[in-house]
Amino acid sequence: MDEFEVSYSLDNVDQFWAELEEILSVHCASHQALDNALRSYLHFTTNFKDEYLHSEYDLARCSNKLLESVIFEANKDYVRTQLVYCLLQEDQPQTLHMVASFLMFDGRQHEATFEKMNKVGCFPRLLELVKQGKKDDARLHRLLLELLYEMSRVQRLSPEDLGQVEDEFVTYLFEIIEELSDDVDDPYHYPVIRVLLVLNEQYMVASTISTASSEAPPSLTNRVIKLLSLYGSSYMTFGENIILLLNRETETSLQLLILKLLYLIFTTEATHEYFYTNDLRVLLDVIIRNLLDLPDELLSLRHTYLRVLYPLLAHTQLSQPPHYKRDEITKVLHILGGSANAHWEPADETTVRLVERVAKVAWLRDEDISEKEVARKLLGISLSSSQTASTISVVDVAAVMEKPGVQTPSRKEIDDALHEDNEGNGQVTAEKELKYVSPGRRRHPPPPVPPIVRVNGGKGPEKKLPPQAPPRRRTRLKSMTSSGNMEAAAKE
Repeated sequence: MDEFEVSYSLDNVDQFWAELEEILSVHCASHQALDNALRSYLHFTTNFKDEYLHSEYDLARCSNKLLESVIFEANKDYVRTQLVYCLLQEDQPQTLHMVASFLMFDGRQHEATFEKMNKVGCFPRLLELVKQGKKDDARLHRLLLELLYEMSRVQRLSPEDLGQVEDEFVTYLFEIIEELSDDVDDPYHYPVIRVLLVLNEQYMVASTISTASSEAPPSLTNRVIKLLSLYGSSYMTFGENIILLLNRETETSLQLLILKLLYLIFTTEATHEYFYTNDLRVLLDVIIRNLLDLPDELLSLRHTYLRVLYPLLAHTQLSQPPHYKRDEITKVLHILGGSANAHWEPADETTVRLVERVAKVAWLRDEDISEKEVARKLLGISLSSSQTASTISVVDVAAVMEKPGVQTPSRKEIDDALHEDNEGNGQVTAEKELKYVSPGRRRHPPPPVPPIVRVNGGKGPEKKLPPQAPPRRRTRLKSMTSSGNMEAAAKE
């Protein structure tokens, strides 16, 4: 959009917001009038951005003012289209910041905005803008990373767009993480990590499309796995951080993105030993805890954890003695696969098959007992030969999806709430039972969740101290709360 020359003189922040309200309250009877109003909005906000828009909250509030304006309410499609094309054409950082903020804020509430961006070629444009770096405006660079992530996780990218991702771009993202390695709470860490995670998922989805389909893409190299295979020892901070993120994250879709990458790392021979042994032990603790903490109905997420658990135990340093938490693993498998436990619903067929696969890891088995006896000992049930012949493929893992924003409920929190109600009232009312108990759930306290204990006996190359033992899973990351609370704050 061309610069709209209007002069403003303001004395304080209250005048700024009052003037913005006036700009957005005009009646527009034509597209030309709408264009003028949008130019006025962008010109005004960019001129006073450094003076009055200091925080993410201020930017979110600006975007929300436009979303709630009469201009937008009466012309939603036109306004979205104009701002999407502004993102494609604009080069001024201040204007790009305001446009990207609006598209992020609108897209999180209305996914069609991200779909429109994809159709008109915003993915290659965002790649180009991110590659320009953060030297001019670090806040803008971080916002562009977040917009790239949000746009890419709600839809499948075309093979042509995904082919625009080059080794240099992925290397650049890995190097950002390494540069920030001294501060795990730096706000740059997790936007960059999320972009790498969503790119990996896009490669996985592209690889699973049938070659017989008319939509079959050309062969695409997963550049995330490629670079970890070739230069993984140079990017160890990335691995440490995805384990910390898995431990702390409560959004189901992001947990799945992390698990999909872990699955490829542990099933690719060149990356079997990418992680340090101590970090693998922390990861195993996290997986054990999350498997026990998931409510019964979250089958897809539980299945994905089990699919990752098998190669983690079979292919990494954990397969070498001294074997870490062997007894705890067998107990978890017994709980997940057994129908005799009164605290859990009977296991579904897929869970039984996946649990049995994990139970076949050589160092978990008692070689003096027959195969059927091992299954009986670990699962508490008998398995047929057809059930033991299971296969796990990338297709199974790549196909698991969840809408962004859906939080993973905690079995422990649900049961703690029920326990408090029982102590306070002597009974659980029907209303409270609906609130706390998912369909088909039993109201028994779960088995105790094993605490995470950091073991420091692992061997590996000399390095800085590994991350500390993760806190409880319900602790949110500082770097994620600012973006996650943006929408709520803007409406205050």
